[in-house]
Amino acid sequence: MPLALPFALLLQAAAEVDPTVAEEISAASEQSTLFGLLLEAGPVGFVVFGILAVMSVLSWAVAYSKHRTLSRAAKISLSFHRAFRRVGKLAEIYAASEQYRPSPLVTVFSYGYEEVARQVNTHGAITNPASVERSLAIAVSREATRLQGNLGLLATTASSAPFIGLFGTVWGVLEAFRGLGQSSGATLRAVAPGIAEALLATALGLFAAIPALIFYNHYAARLREIRTNMQDFGLEFFNLAEKDYGAQNGAANKHS
Repeated sequence: MPLALPFALLLQAAAEVDPTVAEEISAASEQSTLFGLLLEAGPVGFVVFGILAVMSVLSWAVAYSKHRTLSRAAKISLSFHRAFRRVGKLAEIYAASEQYRPSPLVTVFSYGYEEVARQVNTHGAITNPASVERSLAIAVSREATRLQGNLGLLATTASSAPFIGLFGTVWGVLEAFRGLGQSSGATLRAVAPGIAEALLATALGLFAAIPALIFYNHYAARLREIRTNMQDFGLEFFNLAEKDYGAQNGAANKHS
């Protein structure tokens, strides 16, 4: 191991100065393995480690789920948008829209088409354009909310994990001082377990928070992009609906 030689030299130098110091360093190093620290943690430290581990696992699971969901939605939305522009007829697009159902654009299209169909079937044309626009806006809002599901868990992990780790750090330092007070002298063996537990809590807090923060910022940016795409698609839909079923063309374009 690269650190074996420097550590051996450290022990040798410490033994020449004071054999007791060398024994303390050796004993502390035996307790410093990650698995050993986890096993030797006190009840509070164990709870802190468990909470941070659960938060880390959940944040990675949410990140993986969001990656699959958003990637699939973006891919199918691109195909649906191409079909929408190629066909250019609302009734024909509606008949074929089910095969693109995972796309959020399909939901926007369905809300708008149902409102257009209601007005055209009743009045023969679009008589309330504002109602169509509101239907499209509601669809965009609902799809954005659906796609944002569980994203709050990443934000919670990113913001709270460092403080949970800090609590474990403070508790570990308190345990170190308590061990020092119960010891006959100020020795490294007395304070090493508490200090090691404190540093491990800090490390686990950062390990949980940093990826969660990166994931949150990444997917928040992607969701803003998807929302913008849905709003732009709503404008395209509204323009096509007015072209086909506007009041000026209502008599000639009776909806079937």
